[in-house]
Amino acid sequence: MPDSSQSYSARHLSVLEGLEAVRKRPGMYIGSTDQRGLMHCVWEIIDNGVDEALEGYGDHIAVVVHADGSLEVRDTGRGVPVDVEPSSGLTGVELVYTKLHAGGKFGGGSYGSAGGLHGVGASVVNALSARMDVEVDRGGKTYAMSFRRGVPGVFTDPSTGPTPAAPFAEYTEATQLRVVGKVRRGVTGTRVRYWADPEIFPAPAQYDITALRARLRQTSFLVPGLTLTLTDERAPDAVAAAASGPAAGDPALSAKAAHASAPAGDLFTSGAPEEEGTEVFRAEGGTADFVDFLATDGSVTDTFRLTGEGTYTETVQQLDKRTGHLRPTEVERTCTVDVALRWGIGYDTTERSFVNIIATPMGGTHLTGFEQAVTKVLRKQIDANSRALKVTSRDGRIEKDDILAGLTAVVTVRVPEPQFEGQTKEVLGTAPVRQIVARVVEKELTALLTSSKRDLKTQSRALQEKIVGEMRARVSARMHKEITRRKTALETSTLPAKLADCRSDDVASSELFIVEGDSALGTAKNARNSEFQALLPIRGKILNVQKASQADMLRNAECSAIIQVVGAGSGRTFDLDAARYGKVILMTDADVDGAHIRTLLLTLFFRYMRPMIEAGRVFAAVPPLHRIEVSAQGRRKKEVIYTYSDDELVTTLRRLEKQGRSFKEPQRYKGLGEMDAHQLAETTMEPEHRTLRRITLSDEAELAEAENVFELLMGSNVEPRRDFIIEGAADIDRERIDA
Repeated sequence: MPDSSQSYSARHLSVLEGLEAVRKRPGMYIGSTDQRGLMHCVWEIIDNGVDEALEGYGDHIAVVVHADGSLEVRDTGRGVPVDVEPSSGLTGVELVYTKLHAGGKFGGGSYGSAGGLHGVGASVVNALSARMDVEVDRGGKTYAMSFRRGVPGVFTDPSTGPTPAAPFAEYTEATQLRVVGKVRRGVTGTRVRYWADPEIFPAPAQYDITALRARLRQTSFLVPGLTLTLTDERAPDAVAAAASGPAAGDPALSAKAAHASAPAGDLFTSGAPEEEGTEVFRAEGGTADFVDFLATDGSVTDTFRLTGEGTYTETVQQLDKRTGHLRPTEVERTCTVDVALRWGIGYDTTERSFVNIIATPMGGTHLTGFEQAVTKVLRKQIDANSRALKVTSRDGRIEKDDILAGLTAVVTVRVPEPQFEGQTKEVLGTAPVRQIVARVVEKELTALLTSSKRDLKTQSRALQEKIVGEMRARVSARMHKEITRRKTALETSTLPAKLADCRSDDVASSELFIVEGDSALGTAKNARNSEFQALLPIRGKILNVQKASQADMLRNAECSAIIQVVGAGSGRTFDLDAARYGKVILMTDADVDGAHIRTLLLTLFFRYMRPMIEAGRVFAAVPPLHRIEVSAQGRRKKEVIYTYSDDELVTTLRRLEKQGRSFKEPQRYKGLGEMDAHQLAETTMEPEHRTLRRITLSDEAELAEAENVFELLMGSNVEPRRDFIIEGAADIDRERIDA
């Protein structure tokens, strides 16, 4: 066997020149080559135009997805420089789009704060494109240059239009920035159209229109006054195929944006579309409107806007124009902070953080500083008001999660040359930003919560009561979780005495029936299969948890019993894997009161045990409304038919009359207790014959819609519910009211 240490020499080493490294290892620059990486290329080109708008140049960005699978981004910024850069001898256009780590964002004074920092975004997209066309409007002229996989040259296009398959002539001696037209003096901008390379991307044309829409909508919030347009020229089937892939944008924002193409309220001002099928996004507000857009639950506080700035010094490498080399220089930086936040009645936390309008989904020093300041301020306020809030040392310590429950916040900072972790910019690493954000948030939030204004004092008190309630609920939920055990022969049951548990320990096959009333419980006990079916009766109508606090919910005997029996905790502490039953089935009477009880139970599960619904483990039983006993006739035996609606009853009776069958007066079930055990078993409980309605919540859009419906029908605000009832009164069918 040869000695590898001796055979390994310098001839085995390789040097990848220019953009070859990008094509060899694309994941290093864009994360992946699937749809997520494809969309990252789009963000790189769009963000170049947004950086111009941030500096006050240009107020319009247009994104066009062409029918041939190419994508075009147009902006009205200053335009990429077209003159020659002295050290390289290349025009600004060729330098920006062909050389890594080249651009105007390295501290040369062209950009105060920008999302692009490494000078690789545009050149990486060019390297991964089968073709890229760049047009620049400057100085009264339109300049153009084309590239194939990062190499400049000229395409000979057919009359049908540009295509990456057209014959291509690479520049051999000197590149040429062609003048292809004229524009009015003062008109500037850049247009980039590219075709993603199928040699790199498995699906080079599957741009996610939902993610694009969400990203443009998000940018309109972060850069007030900037108009962004989106045009998709693809066929509907191509759009649907692209939308089925993983969303490259924020899932919550994508889903919500997809179902809210028409702006709500005063958040957006839509201009006249430039062409049919163009969506226009423009926000005059800012982060406060962004928070209002993201929030779905009822409010505890108004949306607060916290702004400020701070300075810090750092040592950076700057180019010395005299020597042409980098040298360390100490510079003073200014960090601008803009935070919007509000607390709602829910327990979910929604935080969005941005640096120079670039999303940082993994957070960073700015988000850390924000959370530290919010936690510090609220703890201090609650300690100062502990007597009024009835908080004692036995209650424990307020934790960060208690404070962040129900919070919706947008944290943005503007920082010159921020330090990101990697090209994908998911985490901010600039250390001094944490202290600056913390100081701004602490000062501004303290001023709001200690204000002498009556409205702010009321909101501050309500917020503190909510946080204390969250703390007590967390402690109570932990205690519930610790004491909840499945009863065995060697263990004393700590579960409610009224629970009729099943014998099986197999969670997947076990079922919990939540039964309305003690009268139905007796029948259900005889109808169930005690091997895998458990019964929990509830007395009357449980607490409306949409209006009540979490602490009040846990003090309610019926709600507490349900959470204890399910055995997985509640709210933020809910652990789906700890749930004791594979199915939870709500079995109520088929009348108005039964529907109300079912709605109250669904509100409890949606508000505090939502993972059960998301996993498809909550069902509503469908008991029959009528029983028809058909007499024997000839060879036909006596028959019993159950119907589940008035229409089905009428249809069934007509069919029997046509067949000449005689039957007794149909029996109308008013409640589950009117059924015999065998009737309840064969219609509602036996898996072979019953009908169940699965309660589903499949995506973020349905979640937002469900939040709105629960708040409308079950929330504390009466006026919207009254308007809803009045508007829908004309559509009510009196025959459907069971009174």
